[in-house]
Amino acid sequence: MTTPVCTSASAAAAPARQTLCEPRLRPGGGNTAYPSFASYVRARQSALLRAARSLTADPCDAEDLLQTALAKTYVAWERIEDQRALDGYVRRALLNTRTSQWRKRRVDEFACDELPEPRHAPGGEDPAERQVLHDAMWRAVTKLPARQRAMVVLRYYEDLSEAQTAEVLGVSVGTVKSAVSRALGKLREDPELTLAR
Repeated sequence: MTTPVCTSASAAAAPARQTLCEPRLRPGGGNTAYPSFASYVRARQSALLRAARSLTADPCDAEDLLQTALAKTYVAWERIEDQRALDGYVRRALLNTRTSQWRKRRVDEFACDELPEPRHAPGGEDPAERQVLHDAMWRAVTKLPARQRAMVVLRYYEDLSEAQTAEVLGVSVGTVKSAVSRALGKLREDPELTLAR
C-alpha cells in the first residue's frame, strides 16, 4: 500500500508547486498509486486548505491537519463510491482529525487540598470591591470641571509633582495647590464615593 507524502513543508506557500502532496511509490517500480486521487488533490488543494485553516489558527497546523485527512482519504479511496462527495468526505476527515487532536491535548484537573491562587489580593482587599471603588472614583473625577480634572489626573494618576503639573498646564504652583484642594473637597462630598467606601 502506498501513502501520501508531503513534498514540501509549506507547499501552499510555494506557488511553483502544483500539488500539496504526491503519493510515494513503492520501491521496485510497482506503481499502485491512484491517479484519480493525485488529480483530485491537485484540483481541490486550495479549497481544502482553506477548510483546514478554518479549523485551526496556525497555518502550519492547518497543513498538517490537511495532510492527515488526505492520508485517511487515500487509505479509503477504493471504498468511496460517490466521487462527487469527495469534498464532504475530506472535510469530515478534517473535522474528525481536529476533534481527536483537541481531545488528546485535554488538560486533566486534579483536586488538591490547597487552592493554587490566593483568595484575595495581597492587601487583603477583594478585587471586585477594589474595581467598584476604582470605577466610582473615575466617574467622580469626570464630574469635575475640566481644569480641576486635568490637575487631579496629572497629580494623582500621572504622579507628577505640583511644580511639574504647574509647568505642564502653564499655571503657578499656588493655582495647582488651590485647584487640587477644591477638587479633592468635591470628591470627598461625592455621594457615589461615600457609598462605595
